[in-house]
Amino acid sequence: MSGLDDRLSAFEAKYAHDEQMTFKVTARRNKLMALWVAEQMGKPADQLEGYVKEVLSSDFEEAGDEDVIRKVAFDLDAAGKPITADALRSRLAELMIEAKTQVMSEIT
Repeated sequence: MSGLDDRLSAFEAKYAHDEQMTFKVTARRNKLMALWVAEQMGKPADQLEGYVKEVLSSDFEEAGDEDVIRKVAFDLDAAGKPITADALRSRLAELMIEAKTQVMSEIT
């Protein structure tokens, strides 16, 4: 049974690593999104960190990306810079690629 236990442990370790990487990449993507939205709204540099934290926190409201999209869409609309949810989803997809690249470059 030792071989089976070893395989199970390896599988669990890989699963935990993959989940951690997914979390890191998603958090990085959301940070990049927050910075992009802040730029669109013309937020001053001293408000960027606080806004990034707001967007990162919004991602814990529900599973998936809709909570982040809702948050930034509301903020952009309030700033007089309305944008469609589909456009925001497209931007998130673009930023996911950039976030993966950034996170992977930090590992190597």
